[in-house]
Amino acid sequence: MIEMSELKPRLPIQDDDSFDDESDLMQEDRFAERSKFGRKRRRGKKRRLTLAVLPTLLTLGNGVCGLAAIAIAVSTESLDWTPESKLFAAGLLIFGGMLFDALDGSAARLTGQASQFGAELDSLCDAVTFGVAPAVIVWRISDVLLQRLTWGIGVLFALCVLIRLARFNVETPEDDDHEGFEGLPSPAAAGTIAAFAIAIPDLADFSVGEAYPEWIHSMAGLALDASHYVIPTLALVLAFLMVSRYEYPHVFAQLVRGRRAPHQIGQALFAVVGLFLLHWVALPVVFCYFAFMSPIRSLLQRNSKPATSASSVEGG
Repeated sequence: MIEMSELKPRLPIQDDDSFDDESDLMQEDRFAERSKFGRKRRRGKKRRLTLAVLPTLLTLGNGVCGLAAIAIAVSTESLDWTPESKLFAAGLLIFGGMLFDALDGSAARLTGQASQFGAELDSLCDAVTFGVAPAVIVWRISDVLLQRLTWGIGVLFALCVLIRLARFNVETPEDDDHEGFEGLPSPAAAGTIAAFAIAIPDLADFSVGEAYPEWIHSMAGLALDASHYVIPTLALVLAFLMVSRYEYPHVFAQLVRGRRAPHQIGQALFAVVGLFLLHWVALPVVFCYFAFMSPIRSLLQRNSKPATSASSVEGG
């Protein structure tokens, strides 16, 4: 009968005195070297994580802004603010998340600590701040449309943000120059929704303020009434633009690198003057300009190409 131990490979039987002392010493030396190398490698990993604290904290600041915006927007009697004030604060927090999102990538590249961990964490925080928080604003900002419809629009907006972020992570190479994007960036789409939320208190002031003429009261009142329909519709269009292939410039990267065309300086001056005259109402105008100029320019160029080619054929 064969015992189970016979299934194992047999080793030559040796006496205790027959072990090679030099072989044992060599094995001990190799084990010590591996242990030393392992300790150095672990220390190196800890050092790299320590240097990545600043970008990580900035990324988490983005997520905190998104969570705070959601908490304020959905609060009821627990927060004794008017609905307009809650939406205003939620919009400002989304802008705070945009600021953190712009700084964390720059901090990671400047310190040489760009990593896959940071990219994944950034996407998760972006999904909260630029996907869920604007969807909650859409749900809370309109009480005229059917609740089921506004819920569906908010969900569609959030899902398009997730698709946009996943596509960006997959298609963007590591050596990308960050000069532009394919599709509307999710921070710009969320900023457009947040800009309307921030502008609502000013519109309410324009509609009843004694310092303004009657025609401003009428226009501001119409804008407030239309916002219940315009903002959900705008969220649908922004969701489509995020998953589109229209080219958008990376404004923050161009500003940081000092690359500004003369027409961009003029646009910045118009934005500053509009902000001075219209206060927060200028924000929706600026963000809608950024969101819609690229597709409008692409459509105009596409329509002008056949006419140009036809005229060249006739001239020939």
